[in-house]
Amino acid sequence: MTLQPFAPAHWPAAKAIYEAGIATGNATFATSAPSWEEWDRGHLPHSRLVALDDNGQVLGWAALSPVSSRCVYGGVGEVSVYVADAARGRGVGRQLLAALVRESEQHDMWTLQAGIFPENETSVRLHEATGFRLVGRRERIGKMGGQWRDTLLLERRSAEVGLT
Repeated sequence: MTLQPFAPAHWPAAKAIYEAGIATGNATFATSAPSWEEWDRGHLPHSRLVALDDNGQVLGWAALSPVSSRCVYGGVGEVSVYVADAARGRGVGRQLLAALVRESEQHDMWTLQAGIFPENETSVRLHEATGFRLVGRRERIGKMGGQWRDTLLLERRSAEVGLT
């Protein structure tokens, strides 16, 4: 497996992985995947990665979205990490997330956060293993299919960026 920058050509495969996550009902509040242009506008231009197998197939992807347009939050990003069903349990998510952390720090990001459904225990464990800590539970934060859903807020503070 190799990690490389997420390019527009990776979008069809990454979109399919995202749609599989949507179908679980425990990965995102989104109900459909956006177009490449919408996805591109909604994510930071840096810290976008894909994991590829030896044949160049996308195994997973990770990227950051801004948490706010206010300049004081310029170093805070929201994490997205998705792994193909067939690639789960092989360390793809852990490698992507660790690399995303390193790359984000190269772009002066001091805090990364993730909103995760409590039912998505695998994602919670992945984030905790990569240095994220549970900040709290956001109860009934959004409706999905007519049902209120909670999310867990996890964050990771950089030990290198934003210290002064």
